[in-house]
Amino acid sequence: MRETIVSGLQRVYREPLLYLTILLVVASLAVFIAYPLLMITKASFFNIHDGFDLTSYRRILAGGSLLTSLTNSFQLALIAATLSTVIAYLFAYVFAYMDVPFKKLFNGIAILPVISPPFVIALSAILLFGRQGFITRELLGITNANIYGLQGLILVQTLSFFPIAFLVLAGLLKSISPAIEEASENLGASRLQTFFKVTLPLSMSGIANAFMLVFIQSLADFGNPITIGGGYSTVAKEIYLQAVGSYDIQAGAALAVLLLTITAVVYAIQKYWVGNRSYVTVTGKPGAGRRMINSGWPRTVLFGFCLFLSFTVVLFYILVPVGSFIQLWGINYSFTLDHYRVVFSLGQKAIRDTLFLATIATFIAGFMGMIIAFLLVRKNFLGKRFVEMVSMLSIAIPGTVLGIAYIISFNQAPLAITGTAMIIVAAFVVRAIPVGIRSGITSLQQIDPSIEEAATNLGASQSKVFFGIVLPLIKPAFFSGLVYSFVKSMTAMSAVIFLVSARYNVITASILSQVESGRIGVASAYCTLLILIMIAAMLFLHLVVSRMGSYSQPSKAIRTVTAQPEPQTVKV
Repeated sequence: MRETIVSGLQRVYREPLLYLTILLVVASLAVFIAYPLLMITKASFFNIHDGFDLTSYRRILAGGSLLTSLTNSFQLALIAATLSTVIAYLFAYVFAYMDVPFKKLFNGIAILPVISPPFVIALSAILLFGRQGFITRELLGITNANIYGLQGLILVQTLSFFPIAFLVLAGLLKSISPAIEEASENLGASRLQTFFKVTLPLSMSGIANAFMLVFIQSLADFGNPITIGGGYSTVAKEIYLQAVGSYDIQAGAALAVLLLTITAVVYAIQKYWVGNRSYVTVTGKPGAGRRMINSGWPRTVLFGFCLFLSFTVVLFYILVPVGSFIQLWGINYSFTLDHYRVVFSLGQKAIRDTLFLATIATFIAGFMGMIIAFLLVRKNFLGKRFVEMVSMLSIAIPGTVLGIAYIISFNQAPLAITGTAMIIVAAFVVRAIPVGIRSGITSLQQIDPSIEEAATNLGASQSKVFFGIVLPLIKPAFFSGLVYSFVKSMTAMSAVIFLVSARYNVITASILSQVESGRIGVASAYCTLLILIMIAAMLFLHLVVSRMGSYSQPSKAIRTVTAQPEPQTVKV
C-alpha cells in the first residue's frame, strides 16, 4: 500500500501539469454538470419553506396541464420521430442506391438544421400557412387558417429533424457491402425481396438509432413549441412557463427531472440497441462497387418525392430571408429595410454579446474536448469513468433542464454567477463539448500511440507531446469541433433563455422576444443574420481544414456528433 502511494506521488511529481489538468477537468465536470443535476433533483423534492415535499410530483401525476404537457410531448415525439425516420430512410436509400442527380443537394439539406436557428422552419410555416399566410390567405383565400398546435408542430419538427436522421442512415446504407445483396439476387431473389430480406434487416440498428435520436430531439425541443405550439403544451415549454411565468421553481424542476429521466432512458436504450444489434458486411475482402439503380418506376417515384421535399425544405429556409425584407407580411408586401434597421440599432448589443460569448465558449469547448479525448484514449487515472460518463452526459440533457438547473445551482454563494457572462459561457461549453470529445476520440484511435511514446522517450513532457504532436495530428477534428461548437453556441436557446440578463443577451432570446410580440419581420431579419454567420463559420472550416492536407467534410463531423454513438457492427 505504501509503495503504491509512493509510486503515485512520484508520477505526480514527474508530470505535475498532467495531473493538474486531470484535476481541473474533473472539477469542471463536477461543478458544471454533476452538481447542477443534483441540485435540480433536490429542488424537485424539497420546498424552500416546508422541506421535503412531493406536491409537484403529485400535481403532475394527478392530471391537469402538467401531465397533459408530458403526454403531448410523447405523442408529438412519436409522430415526429416516425415520420422523420421514414422520410430520412427514403432519402438515404435514394442517396446510396440510385443513380440520380442533385445528391449534393441532399447533403446540403442535411446540414441546414445544424447551422440554422431552432425556429426558422416554424417562422416559415407561419409566413406560408398562418392567418396572414401567403398560401392560405393569398392563394387559397382562407382567412381563418390555424397552423398553430399539433399539426403545425408535426410539420415543422418533421422538416427540421429528418435531415439529422438522414445523416445517420445515409452513412449506414452506403457502408452495406453490395456483395451480400448481389448474392441474394444471384440466388433468385427479386430486388424487392432482397430489400426486405437483406437490406432492411441490415439497417435496423441505424433505423432504431435515427428514431431514438429524433425522439429525444423532439422531446427536448423548445423553440418550435414556443413559436408555433399555440395552445398545445409540451413539457419543455411548460418547464419554461412554470419557472419563468409562474415563478414555480419546484414544479419546473419536477418536470425537468421527469424529462431528463425520460431522455436518459431513451438514450440508454439507444446505446444498448446500437451496441448489441449491429451488423458487419465489410470484411476487408475486395469487392465490386454497388450497381446503382438507374431506371424503373421506383427510381422515378422516390427521386421525385425526395426532390419535391428537398425543394420544400429549401423554400422554407429561403422564405425567412425573403420575409425579412417585406414591410408587413400578409398586408403590405412592399420592400423595406426597416427590420434590419431595428436589428442593427436595438439588436446591436445582443449580436455583440452572442459573438463574444460564443467565441469564448468555442475555444474552451474545443480545447477541453481535445484534452478530455486525449485523457480518455491515452491515459489511465483515478476518475476516468467519471470523466467519460459525465462529459458525454450533456448529450441526453435537454436545454431547458440545463437552464433551470443552472438557475437553481448558481444563484447563491459560493457559486453566485447568475447574470454574469460566465454562466452563459458555461452553458454553451456544456452543450457543445461532446462535439470535440467524439471528434477527438475518433481521430486519436486512428493514430499509433508509438508516435507519442517515441517523443516521451526522447524527453518530451506530456504538455509538449499534446501540443506539439497530438494536436497537429488531429487538426481536422479539432477545427471541426471548434466550428460546430461555435454554431451550437450561436444557435442555442433552450438553455440560455433562463440565463440572459440586462447585462448579457443573446440573438436567439431576441428572436423569441420578437416572435412573442408578433414582429415576424424583425425576427426573420435576426434569423437571416444568424444564418449568414453560420454559413461563414462553415466556410471557414472548409478553408482552414482543406489546407491541412486531411480534409473532413463538415457533414461527417456533424454526423460523428449527432449520431451518437455511430452504429457499431458485428459479423453476420
